[in-house]
Amino acid sequence: MKGKTIVLGVTGGIAAYKAAELARECIKRGAAVHVIMTRNATEFVTPLTFQTLTGNPVSVDTFQLTGEWEIGHISLAESAHLVLLAPATANVIGKIAGGIADDLLTTTVMATRAPVLICPAMNVNMYSNPIVRENMEKLAAKGCRFVEAGYGELACKTEGYGRLACLEDIVEDAEDILTAKDLVGQHVLVTAGPTREAFDPVRFITNYSTGKMGYAVAVAAKRRGAKVTLVSGPTSLPQPRGIRFVPVSSAREMRDAVMSNLTESTAVVKSAAVADYRPAGFSESKIKKTDRPLEFKLERNPDIISEVGKIKGDRILVGFAVETDNLVGYATKKMKEKNMDLIVANDITQPGAGFAGETNIVKILDREGGSEDLPLMDKMDVAHRILDRVAELVGKRKGAARARKR
Repeated sequence: MKGKTIVLGVTGGIAAYKAAELARECIKRGAAVHVIMTRNATEFVTPLTFQTLTGNPVSVDTFQLTGEWEIGHISLAESAHLVLLAPATANVIGKIAGGIADDLLTTTVMATRAPVLICPAMNVNMYSNPIVRENMEKLAAKGCRFVEAGYGELACKTEGYGRLACLEDIVEDAEDILTAKDLVGQHVLVTAGPTREAFDPVRFITNYSTGKMGYAVAVAAKRRGAKVTLVSGPTSLPQPRGIRFVPVSSAREMRDAVMSNLTESTAVVKSAAVADYRPAGFSESKIKKTDRPLEFKLERNPDIISEVGKIKGDRILVGFAVETDNLVGYATKKMKEKNMDLIVANDITQPGAGFAGETNIVKILDREGGSEDLPLMDKMDVAHRILDRVAELVGKRKGAARARKR
C-alpha cells in the first residue's frame, strides 16, 4: 500500500477505537490515510485522535468544503485508491446496500470508483440476521469485498461472531486489493524456513533461518494474483491466509513435499535453508550425557534445488545463496550448476542482512550475467523485487510462446 491513498470510514460501534490502530498500521506501511467519521462514531473516539495519527483533517460533515473548488465527498472519493470501512455497523451496511447516501461516508462510497473493503462489527444476533446477511451478499455481488467478523466475546457480554476481524487480516486484504495482479494464472511454489535433522527424540541439528524471507515471497506472490503453495520448515510465523500450507520438518520431508507439488507449479522459489547433512543414525531413546565426547556420523541430505533444476522444464527456478565471502562467485557457480534462472545472493555478514531481522541486503543474479544490487530494505520489498524479475521472465516466455505459434 506504499504510496496509496486510503479513505478510512469509521462508524458508530464500540470497535471504533480499533480503527485508530488500523490507521496507524496503514500509515506505517506507506499509505496516506484520510478518515471519515459518522456522527455516531465521534461518540466513541474523537476526530482529534485520527487527525493526530494521520496528519490529515478528519471529515464528518457532508457539506464540508476541502478547498475553494472542491466538495468534500467528491474530492475524497476521487483521490481514494481504496475505501475501507472499519468498523462497519449493520446500519451503514444497510444504507449502502439500499443506495442511501445521507451522510459524508455513505455519499463518498456512492461516489467512488475505488474498491470498497467492508469490515463488519456488531452484535452476534445482528450479524446473523437474514436482513444483514442479505445486504452483505448484495454488496458482495456488486463488487464490495468483506473481511468477515471474528468470533469471541462481544461488548454486549455475549459470545459469537460479530467482533471486528483482527487488524492483521484487514491490512492483508487491503494490501491484496492494492497490489497489481501481474501473476494471475501462475502457480508459485515457495520453500521457507529451516529444516531439523534429529539424532534422538529431544535433539536435532538446524540453522538460524526464521522463514521470514520465504513467507514474504509467498505472501507477495499471493497478493499479485498467483496461486501459492508454501512448503515450510519449523518456524514461529503465523500461517499465511489464502495460501496452501505444507508443514515439514526434515530435509527429506521437504524434498518429498516439493516433488509432490512440482507438477502444477509454473515457478519455484527455493528460499528455505535446508540442512546439507543429517545424522546417519537416530537413537530411539535420549542420548545420555557422559564424560566422553559425543561423536556421530553425518550423511548428505538430498539436494532439492539441484533435483528440481534437472527436471524443471519451462518452470522458472529461483534459488538463494547465503554466503560469508566471495558472494558473487559462489552464487554464480551455484546458479549455473543447478540450472536456476535467478539466484538471490545474500552476504549475512552485512549489518541489516541475515536471518532474524525484518530487512535484507541482496544481489539478484541472472543466467545472462546480469546483476541487480538491492540496498537495505524490508523483506517484503525484497520479495516484490524478486517477483518483479519472475514476472518479467513470465512475460518473455509468454511472448516467445506466441511467436512460435505464428
